[in-house]
Amino acid sequence: MEKRYPLPPFTVESAMEKIQKAEDAWNTQNPELVAQAYTVDSEWRNRDLFINGRSAIISFLTDKWKKEHNYKLKKSYWAHTDNRIAVRFEYEYQTSEGNWYRAYGNENWEFDENGYMTKRFASINDLHIQENERKL
Repeated sequence: MEKRYPLPPFTVESAMEKIQKAEDAWNTQNPELVAQAYTVDSEWRNRDLFINGRSAIISFLTDKWKKEHNYKLKKSYWAHTDNRIAVRFEYEYQTSEGNWYRAYGNENWEFDENGYMTKRFASINDLHIQENERKL
């Protein structure tokens, strides 16, 4: 299997690099590109959904970005251990009806030895905002 650098065990610097790569990929809003970072059997919890496997991730993200327009995400380092990284994030999006939201949350990530994410657990809260309150 191809390796996805940086690899665990993580340092602060390599964890921050992994986070930036994830942020960059998610901001493309390309489900296939994002899904390449996960194992084929990756386990997700996203809000109240449990998603298993790369194909389910692609389906979930495709649906997500059909509903969330003008999407912009920012992730930041929280903590790490050998093969785990915790991040804080916020993103903004607009609904088809024109309403703006900012979502806040935390993610816990676990990686295999080749640098692919095997687990992603996300807790997310949405806040309705006015367009002039956007930060991202």
